[in-house]
Amino acid sequence: MSISAADVKKLRDMTGAGMMDCKKALSEADGDFDAAVELLRKKGQKVSEKRADREANQGLILSRISDDKSKAALLEINCETDFVARNDDFQEDAELFLNAAFDNDIDNKEELLELELDGLTVTKRLEEMVGKIGEKIEINNVVLVKSEGTLIDYIHPGNQLGVLVEFDGDLTNEDIGKDVAMQVAAMKPLSVTRDGVDSTLVEKELEIAKDQLLNEGKPEHIAEQAAKGKLRRFYEERVLLEQKFVKDNGVSVKEYLEQNDAPLVKSFHRLQLGEDS
Repeated sequence: MSISAADVKKLRDMTGAGMMDCKKALSEADGDFDAAVELLRKKGQKVSEKRADREANQGLILSRISDDKSKAALLEINCETDFVARNDDFQEDAELFLNAAFDNDIDNKEELLELELDGLTVTKRLEEMVGKIGEKIEINNVVLVKSEGTLIDYIHPGNQLGVLVEFDGDLTNEDIGKDVAMQVAAMKPLSVTRDGVDSTLVEKELEIAKDQLLNEGKPEHIAEQAAKGKLRRFYEERVLLEQKFVKDNGVSVKEYLEQNDAPLVKSFHRLQLGEDS
């Protein structure tokens, strides 16, 4: 049957797919718009599978936080190129997924992917985006935090890095919270306190430090004591409350908070494009 230009344009407006793809889908569906949309979705799925081995390390990190600072969400959505990440449609869809996670109290990507929005699961919406844009697109991380204390979010310019910090109490000066969130962004701590550091990693650091000292000719007992000193420096570099405060190296983060009568940090989350959370 003959497919009019108006019908092709209508399908393109409905789906965002290319003109030729729309014309072909309408022809295969004998002019049935619902069937044509389904064909385009299937095409999107095929594109997604076809590009499954491609690297998707560009994209956006987005955050949303409640007015009372008691609930916050972080979302990482990935694509292949920065050009797509700057696309208005891509950004609107990313905001839609972030809001869906926030509004539905979703704290993992698997649950978000199964969520239905306006009749389509998030997985299907991603497949449609792939079919429309032609790049691999995936949601890599979803974080949701609820707190009886205070939550502060920070998104680094460019939306490639985002942080949520939970304070153990009422934080009256939000600037202090932003300072700590930027500390987490810049200095990549492993945990809030020493107790949060993986014991396997601690043992490995001790072993490395001890072996280095033994290789330098230090006696066993001296090497063991000196290794513990190196471990202290490791904690100062990788534990948030023990890190030197980036805006004043004369104090630790813990001392900075105490000097300003601010509650200590209870937890934090840091997402960066292309990194495991």
